[in-house]
Amino acid sequence: MTRIAVFVGSLRKDSFNMSLAKNIERLMPEGFEFDYIDMDLPLYNQDLDGDMPAKVLEMKKTVEADDGVLFVTPEYNRSFSGVIKNAIDWASRPWGQSSFGGKSAAIIGASMGALGATQAQQALRNVALFLDMKLMGQPEVYFNAAASLDEAGNVVEGSKDFLKGFADAFANHVAANK
Repeated sequence: MTRIAVFVGSLRKDSFNMSLAKNIERLMPEGFEFDYIDMDLPLYNQDLDGDMPAKVLEMKKTVEADDGVLFVTPEYNRSFSGVIKNAIDWASRPWGQSSFGGKSAAIIGASMGALGATQAQQALRNVALFLDMKLMGQPEVYFNAAASLDEAGNVVEGSKDFLKGFADAFANHVAANK
């Protein structure tokens, strides 16, 4: 079984990004399982690097044990969400003990607008590369939730093949870097 740590950067009950993540999970090849990271974490505080909260240690352990990482981000003010940033800050600490180093990763995001979280994804790419993640470059997916999800949060037919291409590319990326 290939395990993927999934960071969904929206806490909203009817999150488009959670729907997107669940759709990708369904489209992944057989043998892949998603571990959704609990993003309800305290704000990062370097004073706690030597005594990390239990939830943070659990998150770090999951990321370290899993084979890949998927970031699914909304776009807030032309960047990725503070929820993802906070989780990344915790998982990358203390200095020299990042849980992300060498991990295969991909970034995707959804928004209501036509640009589909483009700026958020670009900003997150900079962070992932700094953290020495093996970031998948193609295909890039800028997902318009208004046009591509139905009322139940399922991907509409016209977008399913496109998203399946992303899922297959990500699966191959993770397998190539195991």
